[in-house]
Amino acid sequence: MKVPASINTYCPRCREKTEHKVSIYRRGRESALRKGARHHEWQLHGYGGQKFPEQREHAKITKKQVILLSCVKCGYTIHRLGVRLSKIEVKR
Repeated sequence: MKVPASINTYCPRCREKTEHKVSIYRRGRESALRKGARHHEWQLHGYGGQKFPEQREHAKITKKQVILLSCVKCGYTIHRLGVRLSKIEVKR
């Protein structure tokens, strides 16, 4: 699906409809030093193996793509959850 490069929508900080620049949300690298990651790594050591079942097959083949809308006027960023898509592209 092709998404326009700019969308006119409501900005909660400006409290009016303004133009927003569109980009696609990309996850950053997860930190191995976070408490949950350290705890999970500690649980895997020793006897007993995996603490919860590993998911072998994926039930869904597409993801819900998140769109980032940043206000041109004030710079406030909104995360907008999209529909299930196999591919998303921003038209420039």
